[in-house]
Amino acid sequence: MSKLKPHVEAMYEGVGRVAQRTPEMPVSEVLLVRMLMMTAGALLRSFESKLKPYGLNDSDFRTLMMLYSSEDGTASPGELCSLAEQKPTNMTRIANALAKRDLISRAHATHDRRQVVLRITPAGRRFVTKMLPPLFPPLIESFACFNANERKTFERLLKKLALHIDPLVDPDVSP
Repeated sequence: MSKLKPHVEAMYEGVGRVAQRTPEMPVSEVLLVRMLMMTAGALLRSFESKLKPYGLNDSDFRTLMMLYSSEDGTASPGELCSLAEQKPTNMTRIANALAKRDLISRAHATHDRRQVVLRITPAGRRFVTKMLPPLFPPLIESFACFNANERKTFERLLKKLALHIDPLVDPDVSP
């Protein structure tokens, strides 16, 4: 993973030059968006490197975790597409990969045979229980620069932003 410091410095310099050429540019908002995207990208790359030994990528992991965390361990592919922000084609690939490893199973819904239901298997539950604890220390270290109050404030502010921009996000644009 590349170091972020030179990218952060270059970004501030570049935004500063653009702001000089375009005085009406909302500098603070541009910096916030760029910092969020840069930070999220770095966190994702780091997280995916931790998932690689388990044979998962982020979308596979999120799908498996949604099934693991659901009340009855099931969901339809459509529900998972929405929650995991995946297109149906990619959800099919994810479901195939997880089913091939016996982490999930597919069945038809009892109330509607046309609907497919994905269910985490007992092997999938054991897999999640085994793989999660080693992921916690690097996650905790990523936010060690904040004290507990700062983490809570940061979480609250990110949630506030997410809920604010939700109606502004174009539903036709892919994630």
